[in-house]
Amino acid sequence: MRSGAERCLRVMPTRIDTSLETEARALHRTAYLADAHADALLWNRDLRVRQRRGHVDFVRLAEAGVRLQVFTVVTRGFPFIGGFPAFALAHGWPLEAIRSPWTRTLFQLDRMTRACDRGPAVLARTPADLAAAEGEGKLACVMGIEGGHAIEGQVERVGELARRGVAFMGLTHLVPNELGGSSFPFRGRRGLTALGGRVLEAMGAHGLAVDVAHASRRLLAALLEQREVRIFCSHTGVAALGPRWRNVDDATLRRIADRGGVVGMIFGTPYLGSRRLEAVADHLEHAVRVAGEEAVCLGSDFDGMVPLPSGMRDVTDLWKLTAILLRRGHPRRRIERVLGLNLRRFLTEVLGNLGPHSADAPPRRVSERPTEGGRGAR
Repeated sequence: MRSGAERCLRVMPTRIDTSLETEARALHRTAYLADAHADALLWNRDLRVRQRRGHVDFVRLAEAGVRLQVFTVVTRGFPFIGGFPAFALAHGWPLEAIRSPWTRTLFQLDRMTRACDRGPAVLARTPADLAAAEGEGKLACVMGIEGGHAIEGQVERVGELARRGVAFMGLTHLVPNELGGSSFPFRGRRGLTALGGRVLEAMGAHGLAVDVAHASRRLLAALLEQREVRIFCSHTGVAALGPRWRNVDDATLRRIADRGGVVGMIFGTPYLGSRRLEAVADHLEHAVRVAGEEAVCLGSDFDGMVPLPSGMRDVTDLWKLTAILLRRGHPRRRIERVLGLNLRRFLTEVLGNLGPHSADAPPRRVSERPTEGGRGAR
């Protein structure tokens, strides 16, 4: 049992000397930073202006040096409460948007489209959009769906998501649904259902990737076996450092890497096993050792109702994680890959295959693509 002094030490903010802060902030001005998961749309804030609440908006992302941010669409709430409509009303959602998971999806997609109509951000639907945003010094926003219940069992809506530029969808979120099982505790052991299989085929035909972040063990096994859809994990911890209910094991890390996917490391302290920012670096390092430095990225879960590590208020403190990696002696190239180049590579590939296709066309197979640098880095 830890002493009181040890417990206090465990949550003290990380101290970073001035030279490391200068180096980390300089790196953020030149490196390509990207994050695979933020739930900011859920809160119905104006992302175009700097907010006092929450973790991200376009202004703070720019200040942090982030070039690409994935925004996810959430359409159901915490499984034991089921109060999403009440939450949405409390945050100013219009009544017509709250009516169903699909109307909630369209509301959030439309809000992001309007937010990116002009100004410092671009809604990236193609690789050309990503390149243009980078060339113009703008933030690239990429869309994903957290939970396939959003399409309400209507497989043809996958095509609508593709036409709107949605890059990926997780089949489940915090509760099991008609497509498969959730990793949330005590929510059953359902795997991939027949309807889930049809949705997966449609995702392959339209080029959407599948996010396994909230998949049950049986659903995860089925998703890792299929070869029609690109696979990745937008936000997770590693089970080797903390066997929490949604952290992935080493075998899963390797299999996602072998398929050319990336795994985003979460910042939420319940999954890190510690409230210290060093824990994020610990999880990143383990994932790099197991999966290789080309398969790991950031998956913060900003604005996702989970507490951030001590000393990290919002995205503008991201430089502190970079400083920790620098202090631990990681090469600059490895840091740049983890901070953003890996996610940019993966999403460039996904967006390059995204678009409307004939419903009669066979699903496109995704071949395994070994990483260029191998595994076993620090």
